[in-house]
Amino acid sequence: MTAARQNRPLAELIERWRGEGRLIGGDAPAIELSGIADDSRTVARGELFVAVRGLRVDGHDHVGQAVERGAVAIAVERRTDGVRVPQVVVDRGAAALASAAAWWYGDPSREMLTVGITGTNGKTTTSFLARAALEATGLGSGLIGTIGIGIGDALRRNEEPNTTPGALDLQALLREMRDVGEDAVVLETSSHGLAAERVGSVDYDAAIFTNLSHEHLDFHGTFEAYRDAKLSLFSRLPREAKGGRPGIAVINVDDQHAPRFIDAAATAGARIITYGASDPAGIQLVHIDASATGSSLEVEIGGDPPLGVSLPIPGRYNAHNALAVLGLAVGWDLDMGAVVDAIARFPGVPGRMELVDRGQPFTVVVDYAHTPKSIDAAASELAHLAKARGGSVISVFGASGERDVGKRPLMGEAGARHSRLVIVTEDDSRSEDPASIYEQIAAGAAKAGKKRDEDLLVIGDRREAIAEAFRRAKPGDVVLLAGKGHETWNMGPNGPEPWSDRDAAEQELAAL
Repeated sequence: MTAARQNRPLAELIERWRGEGRLIGGDAPAIELSGIADDSRTVARGELFVAVRGLRVDGHDHVGQAVERGAVAIAVERRTDGVRVPQVVVDRGAAALASAAAWWYGDPSREMLTVGITGTNGKTTTSFLARAALEATGLGSGLIGTIGIGIGDALRRNEEPNTTPGALDLQALLREMRDVGEDAVVLETSSHGLAAERVGSVDYDAAIFTNLSHEHLDFHGTFEAYRDAKLSLFSRLPREAKGGRPGIAVINVDDQHAPRFIDAAATAGARIITYGASDPAGIQLVHIDASATGSSLEVEIGGDPPLGVSLPIPGRYNAHNALAVLGLAVGWDLDMGAVVDAIARFPGVPGRMELVDRGQPFTVVVDYAHTPKSIDAAASELAHLAKARGGSVISVFGASGERDVGKRPLMGEAGARHSRLVIVTEDDSRSEDPASIYEQIAAGAAKAGKKRDEDLLVIGDRREAIAEAFRRAKPGDVVLLAGKGHETWNMGPNGPEPWSDRDAAEQELAAL
């Protein structure tokens, strides 16, 4: 249900749909809308209900409830018999909803520079870095993503399980940002958000591609469909963006899928900026010194003398996230000095390589890593740091229930490669049998050489798993608590239950 705004005529929306919306059983000019809704349970009197087909729920099955609650018209993909209100037949409900949401809120993304960031890993950190860079160059910027919603000086937690909000909530947030004077917005753009057309009417000016690996195949079905969803963001980039700037695509050429993203952006006519450690990169990482607290980078940009960049967050892989933001600066000719300074002052991101320190003789890191590639990257990085102090890594993680099954053994293998001890535990099992999830992860760890009840433990209770990791940690070790990151809940069979890895870690450390 949309927030209260001045009533608007249905005829205007049908005109926006450019003939794709065919009205049946009513006089459009006579119908005034008080809002737009896509959830029949929340419809308010006077609203248009848009029926959308989802993975588990089809809005067409709930048209009757929407009308009973006061919908004055419905938008459907197929005509529904026995409905007493006018029907607008559309080709795709999801696309119609995205368009209607943008129309209702006055197309706020057309009034702001809009940066989309997509990829399997690194979206959140890159988003926070990009926002800091834009703000440092005088562009007040909003933020929408996995961790939270940034508007003005406030960052409020994203309480939804979706990185990219639904179309109605998304457009409402964009309007709120514009109304407080934001000049730009950085939007984490997930494959779900693209495939489900939540961002269908967002007017993007730039897109950043971080990387691509195994994830979300429960939703997309195939890796190719997952990849193509992300490619669609680059296919829609403009040649000319707002304010006389070019439309730009910032692409990680170290990723094997980069050529497809370059082709998509080139076909759209956007300016292409490449980054990475590879020779062809326009923004090339030529040297990095990494420590437990951050990295010092040397970066060559277009043949200029190397540029020194200080990145005060751990993880060598975060260097690529910083390079992506330098690419945004190059593409839009932003003040490079201000951008480099913003990166140097970057405070980090909650739940991303976040240290938990209660004076213990070993290091505890909370991270959101929940894919094979991200677990491999985090555990590898921490193993390098632990080795320098005579220690090793203990990894604690699980995998989501009712989600991508194929990645579970791959996660187990990734953790086992770099850890002295792997502890498999709970992580959003939902209604799936947790034991079956644990066994699939453990099978991957065993394949990589771990032995059950020796250097591979299965402890379903996440708090007990963390406590056991701490009991087994030696001075110089690093304990990686992966998967939950910033989250403050765990999805069990009865829905979300309060949980925080950081809080649990602090409590168990205190108990030691």
